[in-house]
Amino acid sequence: MNQPLKHEWRKKEKSIYLPKNIPELVTIPRFKYVSIYGEGNPNSSYFTEHIQALYSVAYAIKMSLKKRDDLPKNYIDWTVYPLEGVWDISEKAKQHFTGQINKDELVFNLMIRQPEFITFEFFAEMLELAKNKKPQKLLEKLKLQEIEEGPCVQMLHIGSYDTENETFKVMETYAEENNLKRKSKIHREIYLSDFRKVAKDKLKTVLRFQVEH
Repeated sequence: MNQPLKHEWRKKEKSIYLPKNIPELVTIPRFKYVSIYGEGNPNSSYFTEHIQALYSVAYAIKMSLKKRDDLPKNYIDWTVYPLEGVWDISEKAKQHFTGQINKDELVFNLMIRQPEFITFEFFAEMLELAKNKKPQKLLEKLKLQEIEEGPCVQMLHIGSYDTENETFKVMETYAEENNLKRKSKIHREIYLSDFRKVAKDKLKTVLRFQVEH
């Protein structure tokens, strides 16, 4: 008996999730994401709780579908996508910004991409399932979003999150040389390494920001 197909992002979507450590221009289409918005220091336990809430629903969606007979149209099993985060600073911080980021003033939208066949109705059903299984306040903040990034410059960053600014400088130089303008200081990070298990100098993170001509 043939094994059912499985979509593995590491093999099928290398251009989106596994770039090289040199800057490049990419166009990111509209995708669906389970997301959760928050504010504050990413080194806090509060931030970790946001990640846990996100994963609890992401895995509820995947595992529930494997057990169902009434599968959605175009269903195919998939490897859970990596954690992503869109980062900015608070409006209050922008008013007195000096160029030095205070991590306590960060705002984030953490997310995990979902296959296209995941509907808003099914997501709502899985969210209720997660709430009943293990109630936690942050589950109320989860939602399914459609996001289209469009033209972006992206690059693989290797090393500590605290040295990302060096990679952003390389990316911004590339953008300028190619007559591209960075749309804002908001940026996306895709976490290819588990920071709990990987040494800081070996962490792999995709960095990406939107651009326009």
